[in-house]
This record gives sequence, C-alpha cells and structure tokens, in this order.
Amino acid sequence: MRERLSEDFYRDEFACKGGCGFDTVDYALITFLQASRDHFDRVHTITSGARCEVHNKAVGGSENSQHLVGRAADYVVEGVPAEIAQEFAEQYDIPGLGRYKDFTHADTRSGGARWEG
Repeated sequence: MRERLSEDFYRDEFACKGGCGFDTVDYALITFLQASRDHFDRVHTITSGARCEVHNKAVGGSENSQHLVGRAADYVVEGVPAEIAQEFAEQYDIPGLGRYKDFTHADTRSGGARWEG
C-alpha cells in the first residue's frame, strides 16, 4: 500500500530515481506542494525528489543540493505554465526557488535562494 504524505502526494513520488530506495521528504515541502495543488486544482508531477549522492552526480546536481537531504522537489503542474507555478511559489515565500522554462524547483533550505536555470 502506498504511503500517503498529504491529501494528494505519496512517498513513492519523491523516491530517488536511481533506484536506491532513498525517499526522505521534508514536511514543510509537502505542505507547500499541497498548497500549490489546492491552489491550481491540477495534478503536480514530481520529476525529481530525493536523490542519493550517486544519482545526484549522474544528473549533474549541485554537491550541496537540497535533493540530497529530501528538502527539494522539481515538479510540473499539469496544464499550467512553469512561470505561473513559480509565481505561486514566490507568493508562498518558499525558501529555495529555481525558475526553469519547463519545470519548477522548490526547496525548504534555511535562508533563501533564487535562480534561473
């Protein structure tokens, strides 16, 4: 049975794509993603959640990536341009926000960070 983390998100959606089984997810990140899901009323696809060091390196992730500690997710909101999803994240005041053309990176790091990819 799938482990539900919130009304619309399950732990396996955040598991490392490298197949190692790492699936830690920060509660504040889930809270933000659920708020985004409720706001848009659209499916959110998690394209990258938790990452082990091997998988992070394979995808070119930063050595200090928040994915390594389960505090980050890259996601796409079905039918919503990434720019609009990013505006919601900015209004929510998510600590880490990466703005990419086709997806959004959100993380719950201490302090704040903003960048474009």
